[in-house]
Amino acid sequence: MADIENSESFTLPGGKVGVLMIHGFTGSPATVAPWAHGLAQAGYTVSVPCLAGHGTRWEDLNETVWSDWYASVESAYLELRKSCDRIFIAGFSVGGALALKLTQIRGSEIEGLILLNASIFDERKSYLLLPMMKHIIPSLKSGAMDVNKPYPTRHSYGRLPLKALDSLRSLWDSVERDLYLISTPLMVSYSVNDHVVDPRNSETIIDNVYSSDIREVIFERSFHNVALDYEADILIEESAEFIQDVLTGEIARTDDQDERELIDAEFEAIVSGLSLDESAPTTYLDELDRPQADDFHVPNPVLPQLSESNRIALGLLAGGSLAIVLFIFTGFDLFGTGAWPGVIAIVVGLGRLIWNTARRIDEGDDGAVF
Repeated sequence: MADIENSESFTLPGGKVGVLMIHGFTGSPATVAPWAHGLAQAGYTVSVPCLAGHGTRWEDLNETVWSDWYASVESAYLELRKSCDRIFIAGFSVGGALALKLTQIRGSEIEGLILLNASIFDERKSYLLLPMMKHIIPSLKSGAMDVNKPYPTRHSYGRLPLKALDSLRSLWDSVERDLYLISTPLMVSYSVNDHVVDPRNSETIIDNVYSSDIREVIFERSFHNVALDYEADILIEESAEFIQDVLTGEIARTDDQDERELIDAEFEAIVSGLSLDESAPTTYLDELDRPQADDFHVPNPVLPQLSESNRIALGLLAGGSLAIVLFIFTGFDLFGTGAWPGVIAIVVGLGRLIWNTARRIDEGDDGAVF
């Protein structure tokens, strides 16, 4: 039995131009339904698949990995191609990461890419403990829907499955690493007041893709899920206009030949300012080998600040480990109980560290849909 209403995949029939729309992590097709219906009214065929492990119970999501979610996306894409000649991909949050991955693999077949608060990384330090935490704590409580409108309806899980979240980190790494493979026309839209996905995700995408035509759309009144918020109409209007501009040729795919010519021109400009004559004081190769000392500054590392509780936990781990090492190699036994005090100290310290981290994530998570 599903915990979320209206969570099934759906397709809205239209013309020969199709839009594959992908929802976010822990969410369902209902989270992007207004966006999908708006584009369908503009005359496009819109397919919104429910990703594997989503739309039922959070326990089901913990039984999947990111390749399962991608398989759902690719299957829906291939089905949409049967009825549409030209296809655009739209992705919300982690759905944006999956949209990028699909375009990285099938970019030559895709007309354009529309991203809404796309998620390709999360720099919270607590995520580094996921490989260990997922075996101890299956899930954490998720926060309220990150929507500015009052009383939003939840269309996502109320728990955050940690095994699935750890797999998501692998998807993020893969997508961010291969951003240079994206050369399709691109619309990057994001909210300045997103409490789930840092807007720097969108900035990173813009700065690292190969696309020459990028349309940037910024939302100021809506939070993370714009499709359910105040600026849903603007999202629909901008998306439809972007699709139309690509179809008419106003926005074009990056031309590899033009890009190659630009690179060659830049190279010649660099070489023209240097001497290739060995009789000159320096040659072009000398200039390449010469370190740019004036431009290099040794970074000052910023050390992490630990809470008192975490310092105690780390002290117990260090002290317990030292006690065990002393007992094994020197036979030192202060209490006459063998290595047990060290073992207990490690268990208590590790448990306290995990508990502190889990509580911080639980209290600090403002949204449920990634």
